[in-house]
Amino acid sequence: MTRATRHYVLAAGGTGGHLIPAFALAAELSQRGHHVALVTDDRGAALPGKPDFLPAHVIPASKLGRNPLKWPAGLGAILEGRRMAMRLYESFQPSAVIGFGGYPVFPALLGAMACDIPTLVHEQNAVLGRVNRFFASRVDAIATAYPEVARLDEKHAAKVHLVGNPVRAEVLSLRDEPFPAFTADGLLRVLVTGGSQGARVLSEIVPDGLAMLPPAIRQRLQVTQQCRAEDLEAVRQRYRSHDIPAELGSYFEDMAERLADAHLFIGRAGASTIAELTAVGRPAILVPLPIATDDHQAANTREIVKSGGARMIRQEKFTAKELAKQIQALAQRPETLATAAHAAWNCGRPRAVKDLADLVESFGANELMDVIRVGANNARGASQGEAVGQGAGA
Repeated sequence: MTRATRHYVLAAGGTGGHLIPAFALAAELSQRGHHVALVTDDRGAALPGKPDFLPAHVIPASKLGRNPLKWPAGLGAILEGRRMAMRLYESFQPSAVIGFGGYPVFPALLGAMACDIPTLVHEQNAVLGRVNRFFASRVDAIATAYPEVARLDEKHAAKVHLVGNPVRAEVLSLRDEPFPAFTADGLLRVLVTGGSQGARVLSEIVPDGLAMLPPAIRQRLQVTQQCRAEDLEAVRQRYRSHDIPAELGSYFEDMAERLADAHLFIGRAGASTIAELTAVGRPAILVPLPIATDDHQAANTREIVKSGGARMIRQEKFTAKELAKQIQALAQRPETLATAAHAAWNCGRPRAVKDLADLVESFGANELMDVIRVGANNARGASQGEAVGQGAGA
């Protein structure tokens, strides 16, 4: 089918959780022949992974916190960001503006609404974020990553579309690869990551937890762990003292390959992390970040834990003894780990970026295509992922 070239603006705050799905959508829309621009903040413009073709427009943004003395400055930044966004829209002429969460989305969507441009938001987490919550009644469509999203009012159900979380192409390409062979006497490869906010507790607990495993499991361990740079030497010494082979680093460029080789993941429960785990099908022990807004990381684990693809441990209960207990339950028999991997895989939504792009394309198409495309996405959402689930098992 011949597609008409259109322009779209993606708006996202400067964190990977917001920008990774935005980058994935930008690549898909560009591949379909459209022109895409990014509205973000300074952090977002500098984040690794931004496609070369995607121009980044940095606009002022701020949150209106609890201190009234800071409201005038914050409001001033928002209004200036709105003016800058409107100037961009005047020249770029977007068919729609899509928000992915974060404070730059606020002025970007305000500007779009002032210019009468269709607007959409994508919520990566299982709890509707604050900015998306504010705009829920005002936008034309709400794309979600999970069948159940807390803080999303039922009165908006007609414009909710379940699409999933877009993941990086190099991760999605691993979906049809088999789970790595795991035998009763083979290596048990463990991948540990925690992000900049959460790596320290993992660095403190995981080495000791692995050391508490029965010798038959401990002697087969091969660990890859991402740590804060300042923690690397201390963690290295912990592993040495336990005689457990471990490769440590503050950043791994080939994370997709390491995920492909892993038999078990231990880490936080950010939306992008869970999307990648379910895209590839990897069992996990998840430790939600306790300070995450609205406890959204714990909510993110609900679907994969219920399926049997992961186990969740609250940070206050995350001890070496508890970790060893959960690993032993998963890894004592090869079939247990393989079954968990398949359960995680079944939670994946591999068409997420395509379904989101279809929804976005419905804004700017002719009226007939609007009905077809939006209707199809609503059908997926209304069935709580049934169509997507069938795709995952294909």
